[in-house]
Amino acid sequence: QVQLAESGGGLVQAGGSLRLSCAASGSIFSINAMGWYRQAPGKQRELVASITSVGSTNYANSVKGRFTISRDNAKNTVFLQMNSLKPEDTAVYFCNADVRRSPIREMTYWGQGTQVTVSS
Repeated sequence: QVQLAESGGGLVQAGGSLRLSCAASGSIFSINAMGWYRQAPGKQRELVASITSVGSTNYANSVKGRFTISRDNAKNTVFLQMNSLKPEDTAVYFCNADVRRSPIREMTYWGQGTQVTVSS
């Protein structure tokens, strides 16, 4: 099995910063893309940022210039540095990872989510 454990969420004032972490553990051969999604109340889950195994990144327009995704391949961990936070960033943040448990078998796994609340 594979588990993704997120940490770093919390309550912050508008303009503040938070850093989210997500560590993958278990039976892992390799990890391809990793990413962060978020879901606000009454809204669909949306992509925030993603990063490939070689470091290519992709961001939602709403977070470009404010959020930075990075990863530590040796520790199977992905990070999301969130700066200049806005109340509209309030959501549950989920990490995901495309994990190979063998050279030919890949599945997408999700973390349990961490709450980020930005007060105005």
